[in-house]
Amino acid sequence: MLIDFFFTLKDAKIPVTIKEFLTLLEAMERNVTGASMDDFYYVSRLTLVKDEAHYDKFDRAFAQYFKGINAAFETNAAIPLDWLVKRMERELSDEQKRQLEKFGYDKLMDRLNELLKEQKERHEGGSKWIGTGGTSPFGNGGSNPEGVRIGGKGGNRTAVKVWEQRAYRDYDAERELGTRNIKVALRRLRKFAREGAEDELALDATIQATANNAGYLDIKMRPERRNKVKVLMLLDVGGSMDDHIERTEELFSAAKTEFKNMEFFYFHNCVYDYLWKNNRRRNAERFPTWDILRKYPADTKLIFVGDATMSPYEVLHPGGSVEYNNEEAGAAWLARFCTAFPKFAWLNPEPEGVWQYRQSISVIRQIVSNRMFPLTIEGLERAMRTLSK
Repeated sequence: MLIDFFFTLKDAKIPVTIKEFLTLLEAMERNVTGASMDDFYYVSRLTLVKDEAHYDKFDRAFAQYFKGINAAFETNAAIPLDWLVKRMERELSDEQKRQLEKFGYDKLMDRLNELLKEQKERHEGGSKWIGTGGTSPFGNGGSNPEGVRIGGKGGNRTAVKVWEQRAYRDYDAERELGTRNIKVALRRLRKFAREGAEDELALDATIQATANNAGYLDIKMRPERRNKVKVLMLLDVGGSMDDHIERTEELFSAAKTEFKNMEFFYFHNCVYDYLWKNNRRRNAERFPTWDILRKYPADTKLIFVGDATMSPYEVLHPGGSVEYNNEEAGAAWLARFCTAFPKFAWLNPEPEGVWQYRQSISVIRQIVSNRMFPLTIEGLERAMRTLSK
């Protein structure tokens, strides 16, 4: 069976060798993979693929060859508990979801205030009160096109407000990259210059000066060659960005390595009137956005990192933030950043194919003049070319 798998990988232009194939067979003989298809996938990728650049080719070839075989593995596996929990939540058809009423932001907030005064007990599965598993726009675990999530975890990502205390985790600047190609893509933005103290030996100039001095040594020094590009990175954190932590940490780690003159700040969903650098102290250590706009020079390269997935109210409506009542709409702040720093780009970890289905992404793309790029190698290269112009 695996001989054909070997040739499938060769046909996919993956440089796999006989020795690596024999290593995989030895691993199987020693039961390294167990009875799990996932384990076999990781072991086979570990033994057969030498470069991360071929991971995508390997995934496609693996899926093509083993299509339909997954059912042969783990036939006695227990049903995960989260499947059973999800089954208890109310399921609605597409037609039923279309029939649900959208209140509009102001009406939604007024209705919530009324319910907080009237409701005296817990409710479940209804369409009016604050509860769980229903079609009411207030609560969690149910389904509604626009609502206020109160407690619980997000699922459909249609909430326009979130009533809870949420703790966000800082992105890890020490995280090692899963692929070296991300660093290579970021290097397109580098611009070197020799500035500062003359503390590096200028070998060619020293040789020329010594020759001109009849052989007497004449040492010449020069400033160290440094990357002078200044980068300001604004990173969305928490909420739907939790799905993209790994790739965002890889990007963050690479940027910290490649750009010595880089500053970063966090925001949640959209930029408003303050940002922060430490998510645990984000309510105590805030940086006014006006100060950031004025602090950095106009030639700074501005990079937004975020999935731009939120309620459109959060971008277009004053008070639309899910966490507090912002005085100005997020769109106004985004426009100010784009004006203050003409060299800007937005990196989006969401697959580019789903952008057209997210209203908030369309709104933000328009604000940033379509300078939104997917967080892929090809997308990074396009973004760096745009920032370098």
